[in-house]
Amino acid sequence: MLQIKVFYTLGKSSEEVIDKGFGKKIAWDIPLLEGYAYQFLDNTSKNPGTSYFKGVINPTIIQDIENFKPTDLLVFGWSFDSHLKVLKYFKNKVNVYFRGDSNLLDEKKGFRLILRRLTLTWTYRYIDKALYVGKNNKAYFLKHGIKEQNLIFAPHAIDNARFGDDLLYQNESNLIRKSLGIPETDTVFLFTGKFEKKKNPFLLINAFKKLNRPNTSLLLVGNGVLEADLKEEAMGFANIYFLPFQNQSRMPAVYRAGNVVVLPSSGPGETWGLCINEGMACGLPVVASNKVGCAVDLVHESENGFIFDSNSEASLVKKLAACATKTKEELKEMGSTSRAIITNWSFEHICDAITKALHQTV
Repeated sequence: MLQIKVFYTLGKSSEEVIDKGFGKKIAWDIPLLEGYAYQFLDNTSKNPGTSYFKGVINPTIIQDIENFKPTDLLVFGWSFDSHLKVLKYFKNKVNVYFRGDSNLLDEKKGFRLILRRLTLTWTYRYIDKALYVGKNNKAYFLKHGIKEQNLIFAPHAIDNARFGDDLLYQNESNLIRKSLGIPETDTVFLFTGKFEKKKNPFLLINAFKKLNRPNTSLLLVGNGVLEADLKEEAMGFANIYFLPFQNQSRMPAVYRAGNVVVLPSSGPGETWGLCINEGMACGLPVVASNKVGCAVDLVHESENGFIFDSNSEASLVKKLAACATKTKEELKEMGSTSRAIITNWSFEHICDAITKALHQTV
């Protein structure tokens, strides 16, 4: 029987943080700390956060982990002071596994890329096996010296069961559309996430305006630094709607207020795009840019959605039009395909992958 303990390195503030992307204090309203042993470690960083190397400094982390006496250690991300120290210290002491979701989609040739390649190849010498989340992530690990036999597929996933309950959330989603004044007959393109540059919401608004089709609406859900400018860009268009940040318990209903999920990201740094998983679990077709890490895995062209060329308004308009010309029933059929695809991207598959890896190591 496995004994598991999770060490949270951001500190006690992990329970409630000011999310710079959303621009507000966030405390998730679903249980995240039930059913397992965990410990919040003291983080002595002067500016705690996950956006830079010195944002996570845990003076006692090595001793805290050793007190647990693990035989296997799974580290999420290396680019923090404490996480790198853990990788280096526990190499050859226990089996060290690593999970990250980086990819090669945003790479630009030059000296910085050479330096980064050398740094990452050196860093990954301290791990025994890596858990990769999809094709783009696998290519990244292979590029940085991790051998095929040391890679384990553990897909990026969300709680498919919670998002997939149509009966529980359909009435609430109808109320959301009604409260916003969205006509029942409209095909609603839905964006959920932070209003920030890498998500490229301006491209979506401008493409939707150029689409200019009757019986279509655009709903943008979230907050962020671009919010005021986005609302100004949408001014005068009665079929563009905004909804502020919605917490996790409400998101399954929010997705059902839409008919197609769109993620127009240009990067850099859209390593996966979990809103695609969420929308698919809710039974929606999807449109994603080719800079979205998950697109190559989850978007089956013309079957459950479309992939467009990043930063190309013309390409996005074409894909939006391909959805807008379909009937609601045809979109539902595409959504059913989404739901079938995402079934294999689940928490259960992650657990199975980790358990299998542990048995192989033993």
